[in-house]
Amino acid sequence: MDFPALAQALVDAGQCLAGQGWAPATSGNYSARLADNQIAITVSGRPKGRLTTDDIMVVDGAGQPVTPGQRSSAETPLHTSVYQQFPAVGAVLHTHSVDCVALSRWYQRQGKNSLILTNYELLKALPGITSHAVEVVIPIVANSQDMTALADEVLTQLAHVPYPVGYMIAGHGLYSWAATVPQALVATEALEVLVSCALWETRLP
Repeated sequence: MDFPALAQALVDAGQCLAGQGWAPATSGNYSARLADNQIAITVSGRPKGRLTTDDIMVVDGAGQPVTPGQRSSAETPLHTSVYQQFPAVGAVLHTHSVDCVALSRWYQRQGKNSLILTNYELLKALPGITSHAVEVVIPIVANSQDMTALADEVLTQLAHVPYPVGYMIAGHGLYSWAATVPQALVATEALEVLVSCALWETRLP
């Protein structure tokens, strides 16, 4: 897809995710892979439910703006690192839902560095998953304002994961991806619901 079409797809994704309450205030960021090692990504500081195509910019593979004067999210390296590591990924979406933030902090306090999802039928909505019986590992990494170090830690954790479909930053939110923006949106919705299910299970006797 060309830039105008991908920009519109990211705008639509933002409206959908914000409508679910998964992008409060100006949180979250979304991107999609373009040709020539370039990436379409949301500009910094925009409410995601009110995005327009003017709020989507282009960065190169290193995360640098193609058009001078534009500024993407400080978390751009968390997008570019996924594209560099996984050539099949065409879109990355980042949400800040209450349940992802709460569960990631609870797991961190328990000394756990991953969420294991299994025996949920909705797992089949994730890329490459064809059975409810698999174990999908969602790494949980400690938050940091050093995005280069954080991206490196994420890739280190994902290197040991059989089905790398996403990760959580403790107290921060969820990153998830797929081959296209619509597919990434489906994966994000599925993971958000699965995280909510896992959170509810922590409350069961």
